[in-house]
Amino acid sequence: MTTTTLSPSRPCPGAVHGPLLPVVGAGTRVPLAHGGEIPYANLDNAASAPALTAVADRVAQVLPHYASVHRGAGYLSRVSTALFEQARAQVGAFLGAGPDDVVVFTRSTTDALDLLSRAVPTGARVLVADVEHHANLLPWQRSARTTVVRGGADAGETADLLEAELATGRYALLAVAGASNVTGEVLPLRRLARAAHAAGARIAVDGAQLLPHRRVDLGRDGIDWIALSGHKLYAPFGAGALVGRRDWLDAAEPYLAGGGATLDVGHDAVRWASGPDRHEAGSPNVVGAVALAEACATLAALPAGALEAHEAALRERLVTGLGALDGVHVVRPHPEDAVGVVTFTVPGHPASAVAAYLSAEHGVGVRDGRFCAHRFADALGLAEGGLRASTGVGTGSDEVDRLLAAVAQFVTTGPALEYGTTGGHWGPLTDARPAPESFLPSPGGGRG
Repeated sequence: MTTTTLSPSRPCPGAVHGPLLPVVGAGTRVPLAHGGEIPYANLDNAASAPALTAVADRVAQVLPHYASVHRGAGYLSRVSTALFEQARAQVGAFLGAGPDDVVVFTRSTTDALDLLSRAVPTGARVLVADVEHHANLLPWQRSARTTVVRGGADAGETADLLEAELATGRYALLAVAGASNVTGEVLPLRRLARAAHAAGARIAVDGAQLLPHRRVDLGRDGIDWIALSGHKLYAPFGAGALVGRRDWLDAAEPYLAGGGATLDVGHDAVRWASGPDRHEAGSPNVVGAVALAEACATLAALPAGALEAHEAALRERLVTGLGALDGVHVVRPHPEDAVGVVTFTVPGHPASAVAAYLSAEHGVGVRDGRFCAHRFADALGLAEGGLRASTGVGTGSDEVDRLLAAVAQFVTTGPALEYGTTGGHWGPLTDARPAPESFLPSPGGGRG
């Protein structure tokens, strides 16, 4: 086998790809441990994606009109209420929600799936696989009526195992991730939806990792519920949503007890609202909802296939470049279908140490660890952790090439600095960078 060594002067071959959409923070410079600064190479989009410029612009536009929602007679309250409900309609339209579906705004995908888990009818059985992110495993796993099946060698085999278990007819709900946050593999959702419905079950999809990369249509794809997070979808303003069928949600106890979720409160009884109000007690995150809706609209306006082509080119560049390096192992490099998430290891070196090196000496941000999917990571041989590089609409091939060159340097000549652990965290023993908490002080002054 011929091995290619990549260096800063020899980037990964192939066409140059620029960002697909402008994002806030592109070109932001970060300090290096040995001195100087460099533009940040953000390859950690799968954890939290930067805000789209269009989202930030929309937030700036609506902030002067921010006021109370649903309960104010003032003009700005009416404007904010209109913005909030418009955002609900936009998110629903982005996901192909039907007239009988409901859009409940939440804090995140985790919040949305916890809400749905509390709406499952008493006694109903739930089916999940152990390849799930904790957000789509732990809410279900705490119930004795949940079956957790072991995942297969790839997404297709996992789907086979789930389909076989569904065929027993014992389940009311199948909960699956649209795409793995560890390997990027995409599950065959339409096939699983058909299998669930044929067995008398429903399907709920954790869309956190899929929706930044692929469009989903609830009606077309046969999905009953989908959960999503704004911070994965280029709208990092603290909002998420649960979108889908209303019957279980209308019959469930309110997720939170409080103002806005009630029709009437008497001495001895409470009449709860139905629809989204039932589970949105308290003052809603209007700005977060507007940001999420703008992100949905911006992604929906992309030409057909543009998003898929962009990430496919970058993923191929990552996989090819990493796979060419001696001393680097790519986890499931060639799945049948995958989004822009690539996990790899440098055997013999702690993942956290390599991640610290990439940041300190090259200004590259990646994720290290077991990615909140411990059971799946362990099954993949990542009990000690791995490194995850993930692309987004703001990623260009130059950032991918910088990662490849940095990893090539690590496995050939090694880091320029000496590394160790402090408080359980890896880092250079000599570090010229300012402490993160002091790098960008508040313009409002200090704590004194």
